[in-house]
Amino acid sequence: MWIGWLKPWGKAVADGCFVTGTDTGVGKTLVAGGLLLRVARAGLRTGALKPVAAGAFRQGDQWVNEDGLELARLSSADQSYEEVNPVVLEAAIAPHIAAAQQDRPLLLDELVGAARRVTEREDVDFVVVEGAGGWLVPLNDHETLADLAAALGLPAVLVVGMKLGCLSHAMLTVHAINTAGVRLGGWVASCIDPDMDVLQENLATLRECMPGPCLGVVEHLAEPTAEAAASFIDVGALLK
Repeated sequence: MWIGWLKPWGKAVADGCFVTGTDTGVGKTLVAGGLLLRVARAGLRTGALKPVAAGAFRQGDQWVNEDGLELARLSSADQSYEEVNPVVLEAAIAPHIAAAQQDRPLLLDELVGAARRVTEREDVDFVVVEGAGGWLVPLNDHETLADLAAALGLPAVLVVGMKLGCLSHAMLTVHAINTAGVRLGGWVASCIDPDMDVLQENLATLRECMPGPCLGVVEHLAEPTAEAAASFIDVGALLK
């Protein structure tokens, strides 16, 4: 069984948010990149963190992940790839399974330490941390990425993949975020299905039912880039 939720380990030097999603493939990296750009435009120095990434390719003499590279590109701080993505796993599968295949344990203490190296940088005001998959992705047989979010004490930003079933997925995830003692800093609708029926009605229901502010509705993008996504995102509520 997974352990109970951990209490935050104190306030980080930098403010920030923990980006999670209603599922994998809903646009977390797209939104995280958009957040980095919008926060930087607000005059803050940004740092990026992808604690665990599963699915890698060789670049020179190291394994790298596409999402980790994108976040490193968008960070305004001078960060090495290893700082942005301290744990990169080769197989594009559930992280705890990929880690087991590589005989490489995933431990909460290690990830918190890696995160602190970013949140405690003197040249970073706001850190965008992107999770992997959904909120309760396991790290091992008793810890999850939700434990990491709780330990860091950062508000969650939930990316809702707009597709059939998204209302239940969103409400279940918010319930789990609340149970973890993590504040929902806001949510972003990501229009991953260009042909979704009654999209506006679903958005209206989310606006009525979600306990945090809507930070934006990212339209379906033919060429999805952080720069394009940023135009749909408002970080005002996060920076109050």
